[in-house]
Amino acid sequence: MSHHLNNDGAAEDPELQLSPSETMAHNSAMRISGARRGPQSTQKALASIVLGFELIVVVLFGLTMFGLGTLEPRELGLYLGGGLALVIIFGLALMRRENIGIVIGWIAHGLMLATAILLPMSLIVSLLFTALWIYCMVKGSQMDRDRAAWIAAQGE
Repeated sequence: MSHHLNNDGAAEDPELQLSPSETMAHNSAMRISGARRGPQSTQKALASIVLGFELIVVVLFGLTMFGLGTLEPRELGLYLGGGLALVIIFGLALMRRENIGIVIGWIAHGLMLATAILLPMSLIVSLLFTALWIYCMVKGSQMDRDRAAWIAAQGE
C-alpha cells in the first residue's frame, strides 16, 4: 500500500500519521534535495551524497599532508586540503543549477586524483571515490531517464 504526503507533510491516507518530528525531517529532506523547486534528479542527489563524503576525505588529505610535512611550508597541506574542500562546497551549493554542480564535481575528482602526486597514499581513496562518482553519474542518469519515460507513459 502506498502512502503519499501532501505539501504540508501530512499524510493523505488517514491510516498514516506522521509525528511532528517525522514531518519536520521529511520537509527538511525535501527542501535540501530541491524537490519543491521542480523535477527531482536522482543523478544530482547521488552526486551530492558522494561529494558530501568526499568533503570529509579531502579535509583529512590536507591534515595528513600537514602532519607528514610533505610540503614546505607545512601549512601548504592545510591550504591545499582547504582549497579542495571549498571546490567541493561550491559544487554542492550549485548542484541544483543546471549541470554546473556536476561539472564542478568532475573537476574536484580530477584534483583529488592529482593529490596523489603529493600524497601517494591518497591514490587508492581517490580512485575509489572516482569509481563511485562514475557509477552514480551513469546509474543516476539512467534512473532519471526511466522516471521521465514512466511519467510520459502515465500522461498518455
